[in-house]
Formats: sequence, structure tokens, C-alpha cells
Amino acid sequence: MDLFTDRRPRAALFALILSATMILPATAAAADPLRDAEAVVSAARRTLGRFQADPEMSWFRDHIGATMAVLIVPKRIRAGLIFGGSGGVGVLLARDSASGEWGQPVFYNLGGASLGLQAGGERSEVVLLIQSQAGLDSFLSSNLQLGAEAAVAAGPVGAGAGENVSSEILTFVRSKGLYAGASLDGTVIQPASERNAAYYGSEVTATDILVRKIVQ
Repeated sequence: MDLFTDRRPRAALFALILSATMILPATAAAADPLRDAEAVVSAARRTLGRFQADPEMSWFRDHIGATMAVLIVPKRIRAGLIFGGSGGVGVLLARDSASGEWGQPVFYNLGGASLGLQAGGERSEVVLLIQSQAGLDSFLSSNLQLGAEAAVAAGPVGAGAGENVSSEILTFVRSKGLYAGASLDGTVIQPASERNAAYYGSEVTATDILVRKIVQ
């Protein structure tokens, strides 16, 4: 039976790709979760520095100081040929509404699958600016899908980037490699429980870190 005319095997393969991209980040952390978590934090600092220094990211640089939260993904890998998959690990920092100070990091796994005209492979750095309380609250979920539970749009890039940008979450990407296809819309984001536990020395949830603020 033709894979492209029968929807059942196509749907099964799509689900398999999505499952694999969500499992890979967690598997990578299994050997030494604490060291891995610390490495992600260090890589996130370097990524943020590169975004702020990038001349094409002037809008990003001018507005990050006013955003409610930021999710930094130092390395996102995606590849595909007709069927595509992506995966990565990031840290989210939220700003205290009273003091304006940034809080403690929350680790998240990212994964996604796509179907359509796409080819090649790409390694990229990704930063999400979360601009509303509703957008930040969506990260308290155990399973967030961008574009479904939270509105997401590509952030303005380049010298002519406009000022009027309206979306709960804006995505900014710096990449190397060849790829034509899916965006971050549809990406699934889940708390990286093992990394969070290793980093803070106990089992904690995103709510513990972002809302109750019981960790240091």
C-alpha cells in the first residue's frame, strides 16, 4: 500500500518521529543529569550573548528587557526528508513582576514533528520571548504545544524590523545548515523533570520554581 495515500501508516510514522524527538533530550541527560543541567545553563548564557551581539537582532536586544520571560535553547537539532523531526533542551527564566529581577531557571525538553515539503538538516540556537502572563502560564502545563495552547509568531529580525508585534510568544532563531520547512509552530515543550531535580537537589515542578519560588 502506498505510504502517501494511506493515512494510517503515515500517522503512525509521524507519531513515532514525535516520540523520538521528545525522548532524545531526556536520554542524553541520563548519564550525569547535574553536569548536563549545568552545561545547558552555561550554553544558554553564551547563546543569549550571541543574540544580543548579533546586528540583525536589534529588535530583540531593545525589547528583551521588557519581556515577562525568556526560554533559551542553546542547541536545537532538526532534520527531515518529507517527514521531519526536531529536538532540544532549554532553560526558562521569568521576571518577578514586583522587583523586576530574573528568577531561577526551569529546564524544558523541546520536540516536534512535521510533514510536508522539507529537506536537509539544521542546528540552531533558539530564544523565545514570552510577552504575556497567559503565555507564561502555559509553561506550567506538563505538555505545551506552541500554536495550540499558546499563540506563537516569528520575532522581527533585521534593520527594518517593525515595532508593532502582537503575540504571546515570539521566536528568534540563529542557525547554520540547510533546511526548508516547518517552523516552531507545533513544537511540543515539556518540563525536563530529571534535569530540574538534579539542578535543585530535589523533585520540583515548574510551578515550584516559577510561582512558589521555593528553590535556590
